[in-house]
Amino acid sequence: MAIVYEPCRRDELAQTLPLLDAQAPHRALAWRDGSAIDVAQFVAHVELVAAQLPHAPAAVNLCEDRYAFLVAFCAIVRRGQANLLPPSRAPQAVAEVMAAHPGCYALGEQAMQPAPPGYRRLPTLVADIAPVVGDVPTISAGQVAVIGYTSGSTGTPRAHAKTWRSLHASTAGTLAMLRAAAGGAFTVVATVPPQHIYGIEMSVLLPLLGGVGVHSGRPFFPADVAATLAEVPAPRVLVTTPVHLRALVESGIALPPLAAVLSATAVLPPELAHIAEARFGAPVLEVFGSTETCAFAGRRLTADEHWTLFPGVHLHPQPDGTAIDAPQLDTPAILADLVTLHDDGARFRLCGRHADLLEIAGKRASLGDLTRRLLAVPGVTDGVVFQLDEADAIGVRRIAALAVAPQLDEHAILDALREAIDPVFLPRRLRLVDALPRNETGKLPRAALRALLSGRA
Repeated sequence: MAIVYEPCRRDELAQTLPLLDAQAPHRALAWRDGSAIDVAQFVAHVELVAAQLPHAPAAVNLCEDRYAFLVAFCAIVRRGQANLLPPSRAPQAVAEVMAAHPGCYALGEQAMQPAPPGYRRLPTLVADIAPVVGDVPTISAGQVAVIGYTSGSTGTPRAHAKTWRSLHASTAGTLAMLRAAAGGAFTVVATVPPQHIYGIEMSVLLPLLGGVGVHSGRPFFPADVAATLAEVPAPRVLVTTPVHLRALVESGIALPPLAAVLSATAVLPPELAHIAEARFGAPVLEVFGSTETCAFAGRRLTADEHWTLFPGVHLHPQPDGTAIDAPQLDTPAILADLVTLHDDGARFRLCGRHADLLEIAGKRASLGDLTRRLLAVPGVTDGVVFQLDEADAIGVRRIAALAVAPQLDEHAILDALREAIDPVFLPRRLRLVDALPRNETGKLPRAALRALLSGRA
């Protein structure tokens, strides 16, 4: 797990940036247990926790409650340390990340059994703590504030470091898009965990740097989502994923009025976007980004399939991917995504990922398109098509698939696929499962897919 550090620009060595937007010290930064927590009280909690943290290079932030995570996040940064974000909170994933960062510790608000090495409990964040009077703390722009790990959906999770300057810069585009949809300030309810870079951007950085309020919870079931939305003031923005949005739509539950729904972590199916907008009476927006780049483009799929780049972002298509320049990047990054540019480079169309392109027997296809065709089979409620790592006797890496289809068998699914795809791309191994091994943001770690296919999961 090599650590990828972004180079620190010379002008960042002396520059500082505020820990949070505190123009209004009494604005509601978070909603917790039915009450609002303002900026002044939040800063007091941050200072309380920061004073108790040990000297260390970094800490794994394991807080479940979003407000506790926010406090711990800022306290860690305040001490000049980096927030470590493992690809999951599974003990093995946490242990691997901690091993890659000698001298780090773990921090959370709950008792853990077993606990990671050096685990520390957050002190109780009482509501009546005396607010801090004075200026909001500032942080060195070049300080590494976050080291986020990719999900492992394309292989071994990789680490990417984010400076405080880059996190400030990456917030602007999404904030402008959501403010336009909400007509100004808004409150976020998120179904995604704060430990993921998408959760960091939308439920941590927006409240800190964008004057946005956020609910401390992470509702899972549709009824819980509705109840949590009802606890915060309008205008409301629901931050979620395609998997969770589909569950909300299929539940038939009514939600409080929404200003917008924001989705990421996977491409949203057009039919789901249309149904969700009709059901909830709000625009369904998407952001495009990655752990490497943070969000850099957005769209409303029901209006246009093209993505609009955020200000200052430029893409440069290459044969095997796309180079990106963005305000949050000190040096260009290379994405595996293949795109075509439109409107003088202001918008782009996603054509797939280089790693998803298949060539077998002189014929070409993409894993994304094959997965869409699997999901289009009546009776298939979830599924994925992927390529095996090992080659067969003639050197071909064959195709496999996992499907959730309670009323079908493998033969029925394969018969339907024969009508839709070229025979060379039919899955050589297809297994029916009760559920796909999706992580907290709906992604499918490749190692988990292989284990499930072989029956080891």
